[in-house]
Amino acid sequence: MSLASLVRRGALAAGTIFAASVAMASGAGAQDLISFLWGGDDEWGGGRQTVRFSPQYKPGQLIVSFGDRRLYLVNSPGQAISYPIAVPREQSRWAGATIVSDKRVNPDWRPTPTMMAENPKLPSFVPGGHPQNPLGVRALYLGSSTYRIHGTDAPWTIGQAVSKGCIRMYNADVLDLYPRVPVGTRVTVTWQRFNTNALASYESAPREERVERRYYRSRSVVRRPASAVYE
Repeated sequence: MSLASLVRRGALAAGTIFAASVAMASGAGAQDLISFLWGGDDEWGGGRQTVRFSPQYKPGQLIVSFGDRRLYLVNSPGQAISYPIAVPREQSRWAGATIVSDKRVNPDWRPTPTMMAENPKLPSFVPGGHPQNPLGVRALYLGSSTYRIHGTDAPWTIGQAVSKGCIRMYNADVLDLYPRVPVGTRVTVTWQRFNTNALASYESAPREERVERRYYRSRSVVRRPASAVYE
């Protein structure tokens, strides 16, 4: 190989590396901006964790903090498992004390009349187990209300204020929570924020959910299922 060819190849390689570096830096900056706008990353506490928690709550209680955008399951005095959640939109805010009144595996989904009036294009029924079921793979029903703690078909929305009143979780997280919470569990829903320190961290979403979430966040136009903002 001639000296001229080697020089050309070296210059091409150097240019490729430089371009890739610039692209990576630009991509990181764009991702930081997207994360800031969408929420749901470290600003909202990251993934599932074991944290120190207020000792005023007894083991077995659920505390949903819309302010933290976290759900806490107290598992021992002064300690809780913390899960990231999506919370209600401003016009759908609520708070109070209730209980888990029912639990369902792969729940069916039906939009309420209010939802249909707001978006007539919604499907009238989505069977349990369907990949675009807004309730995901598990649901915990709260008191006599229509509100639920449930999974999702839109994992990229975790950390956002998007729901009509329900508490939305990663499917992996609601699968973890579901067997820990019996019917009758006391649930406190509040806008109070809590001071917590992580004791251990876990991966909330499986790899496919994390990749899907990053993909949707990186697009200028976000394609979502028609029902994605309705639970």
